[in-house]
Amino acid sequence: MLTVEENELLTQSGAETPMGAYFRRFWQPVALSEEVSETDGAPVRVTILGEELVAFRDSEGRIGLVDRRCPHRGADLFFGRNEECGLRCVYHGWKFGVDGKAMDLPNVPPGVRMHDTVSIKAYPTREYGGFVWAYLGPANGEIPDVPQLEFGRVEDSKRYVMKQRIECNWVQIMEGDLDTSHFSFLHMPAPSLQTAENKDTNSPNRHLEWMRRDGQPKFDLLDHDVGFVAGGARETDDAGDLYWRTTQFMLPSHGTGPATVPGETYYGFTLVPTMDDGCWMYCYAWNPERDLHEAELAKLKEGHGIFAEVGSGYMPVRNRSNDYQIDRELQKHQTYTGVKGTAEQDIMIQQSQGWIADRTRENLTATDAAVVHFRRLLIGEAKALAEEGTEPSAPHDPEAYCTRPGAWVTDSGKELEEVLTERFGHPRGRVTS
Repeated sequence: MLTVEENELLTQSGAETPMGAYFRRFWQPVALSEEVSETDGAPVRVTILGEELVAFRDSEGRIGLVDRRCPHRGADLFFGRNEECGLRCVYHGWKFGVDGKAMDLPNVPPGVRMHDTVSIKAYPTREYGGFVWAYLGPANGEIPDVPQLEFGRVEDSKRYVMKQRIECNWVQIMEGDLDTSHFSFLHMPAPSLQTAENKDTNSPNRHLEWMRRDGQPKFDLLDHDVGFVAGGARETDDAGDLYWRTTQFMLPSHGTGPATVPGETYYGFTLVPTMDDGCWMYCYAWNPERDLHEAELAKLKEGHGIFAEVGSGYMPVRNRSNDYQIDRELQKHQTYTGVKGTAEQDIMIQQSQGWIADRTRENLTATDAAVVHFRRLLIGEAKALAEEGTEPSAPHDPEAYCTRPGAWVTDSGKELEEVLTERFGHPRGRVTS
């Protein structure tokens, strides 16, 4: 468990907090590119790390991310006119470019110094992988490149991206991803519906059966340059083999799905805190070997894996306000939860821990090893920056973010490093070609 002080350090990400300062050293997704696809189109509200901003694409296709409040009288620039390479406040006509500098102050007399000095806060932006990314770090420092997550390197036809609104602190979502042991319960059909007929070791039915039978996977963890890889191993039907599920965690808030076998599509996500009691989950699916086919895309759009079915405002259809549409009869006879959708089952249980989970009341076990490692890493990095001025190295190694997660069945005598090398050709699951 954590102390009150440790839990606050881990979960608070406002501008004046250690974790907020740490997050600002990394590029963050702030919108889908499709949300600001039109030049001179409608601005988009962006709330990130406690800051209220607005994004817009100007007449030349550049994306601005600026303070939502006009510096004249504080009017909301979301209602502004996006025109002629700038965003104009509709209250008194003050206009600002993507760099935040004033372009026009109609009610200020010519020659007044305000024309040269007035500006609003603006952050650098880049597009990568169908997302708009922003860098909120110190303006006087070296700005690193966007992390080269593999989904952004493949062609558009080989990936699908979306975002979903999460109504709790971001840490709960990340810890849920790192906890592979919960799959033996939370996502299971009723035991009577399990089948063991398919003998193919790459069959999802076989994997489900192994997970159902073994709720205490053996964990192993390996650090790498931008985070760590967590492996959970379960017994199979063959006493000489283990079924491994490996998950990549990359600083500060990138996670992956652990179940992909060779040839299948990979899944990953990036969590972006809005306020301390909420975040955005930017989800991506990619297949480096082939285009995503129409049936696969349709399934993702309707909700599949880490992708929830979303409605207006990218809010999951099954959410806090409707108790995730839990069906108690379904829970009695068909599934453990009675809630439709793997993503929704995760979201339900993670949000049920509270808007910000109280980690002082936990009783952890050996299967929480990855969760503990994650906490120690994040708290240590944030403290090093706040107390010693030690800048994180991970943002300046963007190529190290090109990693893969996935499942593999192999000899039980092999350690995680050997498993990763056998599965991916690299001892940490990094993509090197």
